[in-house]
Amino acid sequence: MAPDTHRTFKDALYAQFARIGHAVSTPKRIEMLDLLGQAERTVSDLAQLTATPIKNTSAHLRALRAAGVVETRKDGPRVFYRLADVERVTQLYLDGRDELEPVSARELERRMREGEVTVIDVRPREEYEAGHIPGALSVPVEQLKRGRSAPPKSREVVAYCRGRYCVYAVEAVALLRKRGYRARRLVDGLPGWRDEGRTVAVGS
Repeated sequence: MAPDTHRTFKDALYAQFARIGHAVSTPKRIEMLDLLGQAERTVSDLAQLTATPIKNTSAHLRALRAAGVVETRKDGPRVFYRLADVERVTQLYLDGRDELEPVSARELERRMREGEVTVIDVRPREEYEAGHIPGALSVPVEQLKRGRSAPPKSREVVAYCRGRYCVYAVEAVALLRKRGYRARRLVDGLPGWRDEGRTVAVGS
């Protein structure tokens, strides 16, 4: 992955998070999103359901639409609002950069049990020592970039980091593939592994 390409997508990812955070910064907008999660609504529908003047409702919806959180659909003279796919930018950077599908925690657990993969934790060393997937090797992405701590090539490598929106694993997989490895990433990282009740090891 070229450095300028990496920076472009990373900036787009974090900028989208910032826009979404700003867009949902008021209770009324959160209430509107909750209502739109149930069904499409018109401005007048939302104004009535949230006890908000139509002018104010329209302003809230403009802000949500500008952030990509909601989108519209026309039906004759009526305009309906609905929730948008707010993970578009995330998928473009993360899932969209994987030639192979990311690995789920369940699949990784099975493949580890059968000895099919080498698992690497690409977070900083101190985070690895605070908690990691049992059997995973500590290979911080910065060391990997400098050509240090390279895992063996005999098996497929699965990299993980801080969660679904952490870019360390994406960087690691791109580097490893460039160097001839078969590499994939764990889709939800350590938080997803832990949240499903799996064991987490502590220490070196």
